[in-house]
Amino acid sequence: MIHRARLSYSGFIEVICGSMFSGKTEELLRRIRRAQIARQKVQLFKPVTDNRYSTQHVQSHDANRLPSLSVEKPKDLLKQIDDHTRVVGIDEAQFFDDSIVEVAQKLAARGIQVIVAGLDMDFKGRPFGPMPKLLAIAEDVTKLSAVCVICGNAASRTQRITGSKTDQITVGAKDFYEARCRACHDPGMETVAPSQENPVKLLRFALEWQPCTPKVFSKDLLSIQKDRSFP
Repeated sequence: MIHRARLSYSGFIEVICGSMFSGKTEELLRRIRRAQIARQKVQLFKPVTDNRYSTQHVQSHDANRLPSLSVEKPKDLLKQIDDHTRVVGIDEAQFFDDSIVEVAQKLAARGIQVIVAGLDMDFKGRPFGPMPKLLAIAEDVTKLSAVCVICGNAASRTQRITGSKTDQITVGAKDFYEARCRACHDPGMETVAPSQENPVKLLRFALEWQPCTPKVFSKDLLSIQKDRSFP
């Protein structure tokens, strides 16, 4: 009985990871809302680097959002924690330095449930920032996948489609990135699919770049090759 009581008040760390457009922030918000329904005191944080949608909210690509605090460094997060907080959510953790790992450990040691969401790999498919260490120390890890815009298979990679080929951090959404599977991912950005352009260009890309089976292309789309010439 005593042992169970101690476990119920022990802190722990959960990590939600995956590519862009895999639903990481959506899952983070879902867990935070469940904690609110349970009448637990929650606080939500994100790095100041993430200014895509709002500086005062954690917001998903589907426009679901909750109020949050933006912090520049992980140590600033510790200063903002209220005495009665039971659950702390941290979004876009890959933008923090490695000290976010120690911060998460300290929060868990206080008996706080820490829910961290972030990209596990950058646009080149390399481990991103402090995420590998956070994954190592977490009690629970959830890896989500998106849908590859080229072949329709499960996507675990983030494809940068415009901008710098060298800078690891370029903040953006659908205007800068797409979800890709391992086979369709192009780390060097040499072969970027015009996935949102006309179907003829998309077909041309598929015929030139076929690392995986292009299941997404129907017979109707393939018939374009016979009916129209490529631009």
